[in-house]
Amino acid sequence: MATKNIMIVGVGGQGTLLTSRILGGLATAGGYDVKLSEVHGMAQRGGSVVTFVRYGKKVSEPIVEEGQADVLIAFERLEALRYAHFLKKDGALIVNDWRIDPIPVVIGAEEYPEGIIETLKKDYKVYTVNATEESKKLGNPKVFNLVVLGIAAQHMDFSKEEWYQVIENTVPPKTIEINRQAFEVGYNLVSE
Repeated sequence: MATKNIMIVGVGGQGTLLTSRILGGLATAGGYDVKLSEVHGMAQRGGSVVTFVRYGKKVSEPIVEEGQADVLIAFERLEALRYAHFLKKDGALIVNDWRIDPIPVVIGAEEYPEGIIETLKKDYKVYTVNATEESKKLGNPKVFNLVVLGIAAQHMDFSKEEWYQVIENTVPPKTIEINRQAFEVGYNLVSE
């Protein structure tokens, strides 16, 4: 099997690191060599958080090069735009259609770009979901990342049961059921 390159991007506090741990645990349980790397930026202040998950028969380094990501998971629209150039031509870009203003926008120094999803669709295979709203319907907006991950799972090589096992082993025990429900919502969504 060729090495699979996954990139997860978001804003501090969105569960990017938890998501990378779930993916790393999934690949490890599948018997693959796994490398993870995290770039935090000013994560605690709402800055970018980027994680790379690479798995395969033998993986030598954790960093995904530009143009090499098989799947790019973005928890916010602007982060999708910022990192889309890391995606392969035939890669899948899964975007939570949600807006979080970065500090320069908050202080009025810059404007948040309009039409991000439409711009991305010109060059990439984009799957969008308003995972934040979907997770609110479940009663817990914090599990939106598992909704997004459910969509991403359709572009990876693992069974739903394998995903559930790793989710159960990774999230806090009292949140297992709600995280499974959120994953199921995303897994069953077909949006392009």
